[in-house]
Amino acid sequence: MSRMDGVTRFGVGWPGGVNATATVDAAGNKAWHLVRMAAAGFPVPPGFVLGTGFSRQVIDHGGLPDDLIDLLAAEVRGLEEATGATFGGDRRPLLVSVRSGAAVSMPGMLETVLNVGLGPDARSGLIRSTGYPRLFSDCQARLVRSYAETVAGLPAIDLDRTAASVMARHGVRHEAELDTRGCDDLAAAFRARYRDATGTEFPDDPMEQLVGAVEAVFRSWRSTRAVTYRRLHGLDDAGGTAVIVQAMVFGNRGADSGSGVAFSRNPATGEPELYLDYLADAQGEEVVSGRRSAFGVAELGITAPGLLDELTDTATRLEREFGDAQDFEFTVEAGRLWLLQTRAAKRTAWAALRIAVDLAAEGIIDRRVALDRLAHRDVAAISRTRLTPGSARPLATAIPAGPGVAMGPIALTARAATASAAAGAPAILVRPDTSTEDLAGMAAAAGILTRVGSRTSHAAVVARQLDRTCLVGCDALEVDDDSGHCRLAGIELREGDIITLDGDHGAVYLGSVPTVTERPTDLLARLDELRHEPVTTA
Repeated sequence: MSRMDGVTRFGVGWPGGVNATATVDAAGNKAWHLVRMAAAGFPVPPGFVLGTGFSRQVIDHGGLPDDLIDLLAAEVRGLEEATGATFGGDRRPLLVSVRSGAAVSMPGMLETVLNVGLGPDARSGLIRSTGYPRLFSDCQARLVRSYAETVAGLPAIDLDRTAASVMARHGVRHEAELDTRGCDDLAAAFRARYRDATGTEFPDDPMEQLVGAVEAVFRSWRSTRAVTYRRLHGLDDAGGTAVIVQAMVFGNRGADSGSGVAFSRNPATGEPELYLDYLADAQGEEVVSGRRSAFGVAELGITAPGLLDELTDTATRLEREFGDAQDFEFTVEAGRLWLLQTRAAKRTAWAALRIAVDLAAEGIIDRRVALDRLAHRDVAAISRTRLTPGSARPLATAIPAGPGVAMGPIALTARAATASAAAGAPAILVRPDTSTEDLAGMAAAAGILTRVGSRTSHAAVVARQLDRTCLVGCDALEVDDDSGHCRLAGIELREGDIITLDGDHGAVYLGSVPTVTERPTDLLARLDELRHEPVTTA
């Protein structure tokens, strides 16, 4: 690793080599883990980090100062040497991701822009270097949309409507179903929307794209959702975020590529099993955004058993490297696995108890570490609610993403959920998809139900951390925000109607359902044994 003027380099191929001396406070949690992973031999694409120390400088300046732009350009030249590709080149183009990385992990609260550096001249080079003609067109549409929303501030709903219009013309239901021509039409439509909203053309200059993306990620530290998240979790507003610029690897390169998120242990229950979501021929934001329903371990074991074995081994190695259950993001490009992030997994209180005692029993952590991790929790109060067996027939089913039982009146917006909680009736937040923009409503709600989404989306991760029951991917659900009603298995429901969510089995019930409460008796007994285990010294 090279550190000059607050810059941290990581990954293979850097001229002059790298070492691993980054700190969490200086480089951010995400980059610190990337440096550690790369040093331990995990497959991490090369990149560099503009440290947290730049954050306030950029925000106060209103953009990147000239000297920071020069530094950014110099680091990009180094990344070109590390990859053998050229930023803005027409033969082997280098594309980069621009991601956030605060000292404390804030899942989905800060911004990301992918495919930065893609100009019109890159089409032939990207096709030549990958052999996949649709890749350029798909990446272009993704870049223009992401840049329009993140950098230029266009409302997501306007871009959704633009995409829906293009998909309707091509007769498909999702952007992933568009062919090369359809992706080109989608990119053109996003460019037109950008031009109409900003009065300027979308920037095709790679460096202009990069500067705009870096500025937007730094600015996102002060976004409403980020401030709300820090307030909910008692985090300091002063720390700022780092910005990570990393060579792209392409999960949207065809059927032998894809992206996913995996937990080394079940974050809802703590069970020692791989817990993952994976989408073939997709980029990572499709999984973590919650806008698509992914498939899990069982399906991956059928379609790609070799990849499942590799991910299982990776999860075990990551736990031993970092001494805790991990939540890691990965991309498969043309059959090759790449790791893009890992962090200590967010988990429910029940899962925290099981993971701590299991890791101690497995020798991954010692008893003192296990006890320290539970010291701030009221373990005597840990419980979970289950439905009384056979008490009701479910109206619909969904994918369980947060355990337990939640019942309450339907709220179709975050604002309605917040108002319902203020009136003393915590609601079930019912949405088309999970979004971190709904954070305040999620915190106020008793539970969350969505039509699409994955168990590892940022919003589902936050829901588990908040100990909220969460169901995603409910195919029988239709939501109409404008009319104030939804349909569940063909039955029309309105805000205020009572429903019950079973987060253990993925069932949705009409009205209230009888419940029973369980305590983790066996786990508490194991914890008590751990507390009284004799301390050994070397």
